Amino acid sequence: MDKAPQVNLNSTAHYFLEGLNDIGVEYLFSNFGTDHAPLIEEMARWKKAGKSYPKVLNCPHENTAMHMAAGFAMATGRGQAVMVHVDAGTANSAMAMHNARRGRLPLVLMAGKAPYTVRGELPGSRDNYVHFIQEPFDQSGIVRPYAKWEWTLPSGVMTKETLRRAHTVAHSDPMGPVYLMLPRETLTQTWDEAAMRPFPAERYGAVRSGAADAALVAQLADKLLAAKHPVMVTSYAGRNLASPALIEELARFAGIRVYEAGPLYLNISRASPCFAGMMPAIADADVGLLVDVDVPWIPKHTKENPNTWWAHIDVDVVKECFPIWGFASNARLQGDSSLILRQLLEAVKSRATPVFREQAAKRLQTMQRDGDERHANLLKQAADKGKTGAINPHYLCAEISKALGDDGVVINEGIRNGPIVNNQVMRTRPGSSIGFAGGGLGSSSGTALGIKLARPEATVVQMVGDGGFYFGNPSSVYAVSKQYKLPILTVLFDNSGWSAVKEATLRVYPEGEAKATNEFNALLAPEIEFTKICEAAGGYGEKVTDPDAVPAAIQRCLKEVRGGRSALMHVCIPVL
Repeated sequence: MDKAPQVNLNSTAHYFLEGLNDIGVEYLFSNFGTDHAPLIEEMARWKKAGKSYPKVLNCPHENTAMHMAAGFAMATGRGQAVMVHVDAGTANSAMAMHNARRGRLPLVLMAGKAPYTVRGELPGSRDNYVHFIQEPFDQSGIVRPYAKWEWTLPSGVMTKETLRRAHTVAHSDPMGPVYLMLPRETLTQTWDEAAMRPFPAERYGAVRSGAADAALVAQLADKLLAAKHPVMVTSYAGRNLASPALIEELARFAGIRVYEAGPLYLNISRASPCFAGMMPAIADADVGLLVDVDVPWIPKHTKENPNTWWAHIDVDVVKECFPIWGFASNARLQGDSSLILRQLLEAVKSRATPVFREQAAKRLQTMQRDGDERHANLLKQAADKGKTGAINPHYLCAEISKALGDDGVVINEGIRNGPIVNNQVMRTRPGSSIGFAGGGLGSSSGTALGIKLARPEATVVQMVGDGGFYFGNPSSVYAVSKQYKLPILTVLFDNSGWSAVKEATLRVYPEGEAKATNEFNALLAPEIEFTKICEAAGGYGEKVTDPDAVPAAIQRCLKEVRGGRSALMHVCIPVL
């Protein structure tokens, strides 16, 4: 007689944890709610049984969870999972989704959905007041403008395929965040283990960009060989840690000036003779390279040369999620910039003549002199310490640069002081400088924690204005720092307001009533003791108003961070 088939029933939540393991998720950055009861129960079962699943990091605010996942992805290239609560948690995550999409960062945002059964018809049915009020008509619409992909898990039998699909879309170039919704009744369903087939990466995995057409690379090489004033503008090529060295080698060999426009990563050592600063001067360029850059310059404020021959090398040349973009190019090479730059370097070297080498060497000498002059100007700006209560940001950043040396990672959310941070805090190593891709303030705190999680040996320094600090939900950040032993240093530039608001008004109405009356609606509450927020979570806080106290204060804060607890250095700079 045939034996009866063996049935091994498990919940969808069980297969969900298996699916997270299958796609290689290491961390689940979480802000749980009533919709997650089946997952929490299954995690407890797994823990009791000694089974492994992604480490859960509980974050008091979704902004922290999302930007931690973003920071981890920036440091490693590996997207993680974020778990939030229905529409409310999704709404709190929307700004970070915007930043992740603009930064082309892979992460899987997952939210529960309010139970859809009302009278106990299914396990997981509504049993709470909020289950009636937390269901909008279009929950995914909250983040749809920023998600590469979104879906609702329709059935437990689809769990592993859905997770693989989400992970694949997030990690396929150009990378970006995705959104998945999980109904509570679906998580409680039970399914036979035999119904759960595998979806391995080798058969369902991500697609990555490759090299460029050899003919286009040859055309670009010929243009560079004939160029008299070549330039390069880049922002995020440095997401690949091999790219800065390639850019340096190509720039030195071909005599190319390299500008970083709104740099999201370090793309070339800022001590290089080829590094020309953050404000592209392109009026004299005859050949230009746009390499992994979204906004190479502001056309309204930049003198362009209509005769410049531009090539655009980018993982996303057409800027598919920008409704209007507006930067012309003669050749467009979409792909992995590190592979294409290597192709280009080989093509230029194989075609280079002695005359070309001599001309490139002369350009390099000129760039070195220009760089020395720019550095001297920066030293001059930093020599002015400012005065009590109004410390000069140039001086502050120069002192941080001296104290930090080549060590550490600087996350720059200085906004109007951001260019000062980039110019005065010398960064030379790949991965040592992280910028701000999106428009959602409050990213740097969680990003700093995520990078510290990925690189526990690094000294991680967050540079942020008081406006951005408020948006970053700092009480949540320092609680996570304490709970999971992720010490970071925050340097807070306090000008008591939003200089971006004031400056924007002056640009549009330079002689308007707002200027005449000094009414910009940009001032925030003065004399806030920001250090108390860090101290409340066991961190170290120090307020600095005297310029002469800056060097010693930096050393004290670095000592605390390297000793294992977060520190906040609150620096009073000139008020708006």
